[in-house]
Amino acid sequence: MTSKLLRGRVLTFVDEPKGARDEDSYRYFEDGSILVVDGKIAAVGEYARLKDETAGVELIDHRPHLLMAGFIDTHIHFPQVQVIASWGAQLLDWLNTYTFPEESKFSDPEHCARMAGRFFDELLKHGTTTAVAYCSVHDTSVDAYFAEAAARNLRMIGGKVMMDRNAPEAVRDTPQSSYDLSKSLIARWHGAGRALYAISPRFAITSTPEQMEMAGALATEHPDCFVQTHLSENHGEIALTRELYPWARDYLDVYERYGLLGPRSLFGHCIHLEDREKSAMAETGSVAVFCPTSNLFLGSGLYDEAGLRDLGVRRAIATDVGGGTNYSMLRSLDEGYKILQLRGQSLSPLNSFYWTTLGNARALGLEDKIGTLDTGTEADVVVLDSRATSAMALRMETVGTLSEELFVLQTLGDDRAVVETYSAGEAQLSGIRN
Repeated sequence: MTSKLLRGRVLTFVDEPKGARDEDSYRYFEDGSILVVDGKIAAVGEYARLKDETAGVELIDHRPHLLMAGFIDTHIHFPQVQVIASWGAQLLDWLNTYTFPEESKFSDPEHCARMAGRFFDELLKHGTTTAVAYCSVHDTSVDAYFAEAAARNLRMIGGKVMMDRNAPEAVRDTPQSSYDLSKSLIARWHGAGRALYAISPRFAITSTPEQMEMAGALATEHPDCFVQTHLSENHGEIALTRELYPWARDYLDVYERYGLLGPRSLFGHCIHLEDREKSAMAETGSVAVFCPTSNLFLGSGLYDEAGLRDLGVRRAIATDVGGGTNYSMLRSLDEGYKILQLRGQSLSPLNSFYWTTLGNARALGLEDKIGTLDTGTEADVVVLDSRATSAMALRMETVGTLSEELFVLQTLGDDRAVVETYSAGEAQLSGIRN
């Protein structure tokens, strides 16, 4: 049995904040500690209470830093690590010009392995301990993704994209091969250690009706797997979907027809939804995933958080690298705040940090495992320094509340604010940063 006691200022959420000052939504310990035993949280509370119960246990003192549950990224593209920061196009042109050529390289196992190492380095440097990733069309990319995650004992979700049209041959499969490969990968990886599989038809434009049927069959046969795809990101995408599926009432109806809606279904973007689509998502428990930096970078539009919330649609937030411009959930929260400001909506600091921890965990149905520091959950922890840069330190001289500090981290923070990232209780950054 391995044990350690992490000491610092400890913050964990217990519910979604109902306002900017909802103190009932979280627990905060000014001098707190987290007891980790065999990769799980055994206790959390005031250090003065726990220190006598943990005599002889290794103590790691992170004071004066803030300890929280590790960040969760609910939409990211593993094969786009060398696509990020590609200039000058909106969605469909950007895919054809940059993304598909890069994804074709993932047929090479050596390339996959190298990119997987770098991908997880970036996630951990930015405090992200769980991500939901699209891999490429190749099974080699999925194997590399999950193998590297297993080597670091990370709770990761992912799957091979299914894509049989409107893309170069090097990144296309067929309806049958997409089914067969996905089925094999599910058997190999879903539930292996901390790995979970996501059935991943990329989006309606790149899948024929025959392939969508295969995706629906997989979802029916494996109801404990996730489903991930894209929805209503861009006006051109919506128009092309209407041409390809003329029978559909709207974009979401394509996925609905093939049985792909439900509580484990994650729909990236959801910017330009019609009223019927919103109602259908709410009724089925499907999740709308907000991708702020990507939406701004590709000029896709402004997400309506309040409108979806008021209709009871479940929501998550994500980076969407490589259309997204930063691996940091802090940067995503910052840009999300600005988008909602433009819509006349509010995103409080408490709501921001709830969203990227317990909120995203709830969206995934994994709140019993991640997103919180509750006893019995997996010990994924991020340590944050709100004085990491000179600008942050200067601003912190005038900060008087926890909420103000969180807003400094959200607005000015990035990977420099991440002191350490723990996965299942094991520190991850020393080898990466040396």
